[in-house]
Amino acid sequence: MTETPPDDKRLHTPPAEAALLYDGNVMHQRMKPLGHRFSYTVFSLMVDLDRLDEAGRQSRVFSVDRFNLLSFHQSDHSGQTDRSLRVYVDDLLAGAGLAVPAARVLLVCYPRIVGWVFNPLAVYYAYDASDALVALVYEVRNTFGERHSYVCPIAPGQVSEAGIRQECDKIFHVSPFMPMAMRYRFRMVPPGKDIRWRILETDAEGPVLSATFSGHAQPLKTRNILRLVGRIPHLTLKIVAGIHWEAAKLWWKGARYISRPVPPALTSVWTDDIRRDEPAPRRLSPQSSSNPETCSPAE
Repeated sequence: MTETPPDDKRLHTPPAEAALLYDGNVMHQRMKPLGHRFSYTVFSLMVDLDRLDEAGRQSRVFSVDRFNLLSFHQSDHSGQTDRSLRVYVDDLLAGAGLAVPAARVLLVCYPRIVGWVFNPLAVYYAYDASDALVALVYEVRNTFGERHSYVCPIAPGQVSEAGIRQECDKIFHVSPFMPMAMRYRFRMVPPGKDIRWRILETDAEGPVLSATFSGHAQPLKTRNILRLVGRIPHLTLKIVAGIHWEAAKLWWKGARYISRPVPPALTSVWTDDIRRDEPAPRRLSPQSSSNPETCSPAE
């Protein structure tokens, strides 16, 4: 008797909790034109955007949308205070062509520590009513105060036991020592007991930079928050200072400085619905509008 193969989209069941902590490490390794590697201990927060009130009751030292030792503020991600982050994400997904709103949206990001936060990358995971992944949103920030969200609906063949494999062209300036003519190759294990991100940045000749995050789930309880904050009391400062320190070392090694271009629109949509022989996508026109433009990744 032949067994029916599992639905790949349902291979990664999301956590049942309203919020979790992920204790782990970030690593960056540049392969060319010069070698450079660093690794830092960090911790991240996962929140269910439909259960923020429940998440805010899990610890006396954690709050949602108000000051605490550890906190999560919706406006840190949407830039808006007049509507919820869930509504903001629903609009992004609708603009990407999802006809049915996601049944559940999880966000993995850095939390505020005594009111301070900086998120180089935050990732939204959108699920349907049967816990199948339908889209990921990669929200990227740079140290110039700009942000951009790559909205990536799940396409057939992108989900397997190993995780999610997606790609898009780089259209948002991040590092002053990294050119724009690059492509991101995402290899993501969604939040569960563990979480793993691997982003390979490539040019026409191959890999240039590998960035990873791996973490193990911890309950969002006071004892865990105090332990993690006690071990890394200045998480936000560590992230920002680390970015500038590693940039300084790259400059000292002789990395070429690249001027910051005009930023693109706040969002872009990436789909897998073009043939390999079709032309590369048009770039987003520079604008301040949050309306997404649809792009198809260049193969």
